[in-house]
Amino acid sequence: MTDTLIRSSTEEITPRDVKIASWICFFAWTSAVYDFVLFGNLLPELAADLGWSEPQSTQINTWVTLGTALVAFSIGPIADRMGRRKGILIAVTGAAMASLLTATVGWVSGIAAGLGIVFLVLVRSLAGLGYAEQAINAAYLNEMYATQADDPVRARRRGLIYSLVQSGWPVGSVLAAGSVYLLMPIGGWQLCFVVAALPVVFILWAGRYLKESPQFSGQSQHETGSTSLVDVFRGESLRATVFIGLPFMLTWFGVLAFSILGTSFLTSGKNISFDSALTVLVISNATAFVGYLFHGWLGDRIGRRNTIGLAWIACSVCFTAMLFAPDGNFPLIVALYSAGLFFLIGPFSALLFFTGESFPVETRATGAALVNAMGQVGAIFAGILVTGILAAGQGWITAGMIAGCLPILLAGLLVFGARNVSPETVRAD
Repeated sequence: MTDTLIRSSTEEITPRDVKIASWICFFAWTSAVYDFVLFGNLLPELAADLGWSEPQSTQINTWVTLGTALVAFSIGPIADRMGRRKGILIAVTGAAMASLLTATVGWVSGIAAGLGIVFLVLVRSLAGLGYAEQAINAAYLNEMYATQADDPVRARRRGLIYSLVQSGWPVGSVLAAGSVYLLMPIGGWQLCFVVAALPVVFILWAGRYLKESPQFSGQSQHETGSTSLVDVFRGESLRATVFIGLPFMLTWFGVLAFSILGTSFLTSGKNISFDSALTVLVISNATAFVGYLFHGWLGDRIGRRNTIGLAWIACSVCFTAMLFAPDGNFPLIVALYSAGLFFLIGPFSALLFFTGESFPVETRATGAALVNAMGQVGAIFAGILVTGILAAGQGWITAGMIAGCLPILLAGLLVFGARNVSPETVRAD
C-alpha cells in the first residue's frame, strides 16, 4: 500500500472518531472479560453443584480452553477479510451467547450428566470469540492511532491510551468477582452468567458509531486475495509470531494457575476461604488495573519489548515468594499476590499494542489473533500439567511453581528475541 493511499484514507478519521473507537473497544473488552473470568471464578461452585471432583473440574477447564483456542484462532482471518469493525461486533456477540448458554448447563446436566459436560465444553468454547476481542482491538486501534501520527503529543501517549482500553481485563475481573458477591445469594451462579450477557445490547448499539480503520479500507479497495494462517509464518511476520507468540503462550501458564483458577489456588493451596479468596481477587485485580496503566506508560518511554520482559521476570519472583509465604500471613499473601498480578497482567497492555506494531497490515489481525490464541494453547498445557500434578497427589504449591512461576520467567527472557520497536515509531502500513 502506498503512502498516498494511506493519507487519503486517514483524512476521513477525526480525533473524535478515534476517541469513540477507544471507548467502545474498552467496553467491548470489559464485557468479554467479565464472561471469560466469571467461569473460572465460579468453577468451584459449578463443581460442587454438579458433583465434580477437583481433578475432574480442572480437566473440564482444559477441554474448555482447547475449544476456546480453536475459536479464537478463527477470528483473525475474519477480521483481515471482513474488517476490524465487524470482527469486534462478532466477538462481543459470541461472548454474550456463551454467557446465556452457560446459565442453562445445570438444566442440561439434570437430563444427563455426560451431556451436560459436553454442552458446557461447546458453550464455553464459544467464549473464545470474546477472548479474541483483545486481538482485534490491538489491530484496529494500532491502525486508528496511526492516523494521529502528525500530532506528537498523541503519538507519544498512544501506548498509555491503549493501556486504558486493555485495562478492561482487571475491570472485568473485578466486576465478575463483585457480581458473585451480589448475585449468588439471589439466583445462584446461573444468574451471574445471565447478567454477563446484558452489556452486549449497549455495545451493538454503540457499534454503529465505529468507523473502519483506514489501513484496512485502503487495502481492501486496492488489493486482491486474502490472508491465511500460513502468512504469519513468512517474512517479517515470522519473527513476531515466534518471539511474541511463544512468550504469550508461556505466560498463560501463570494466568491459568494464578488468575483463572485463582479461587481454587487460594482456597486449596493457601487455605483461604472462598469468600476471602474473592476478596483477594478484587484487591489484586484492582492493583492489576494500575499495572496496565503503568506498563502502558513505561512502554511509551523505554519500549514495549523491554517493558514486557522485565515485568514478567519480576512477576516470577513475586509469585515464587508468595508460594512460600506462611499460610497464616494473610496481608503478606495479598501483597505478594497483588504484586504478581501487577507484573503478570499489566504488561499485556504493552504486549497487545506491541503485537500490532510488529505485524504488517495484511497479517495484523491474523497475527494478533494467532498470538492471542497461543495464550489458550498455553492454558491447555498448563491445565494438563496442573491436573496431572494434583492427580499425582501433589499440592497447589508444587503446581504453582512448575506450571506458573517457571514458565513466566522463561517468557520474560524469550520476549527479548522480538524486534525492538522504538516508542517514537508510528507504523503507517
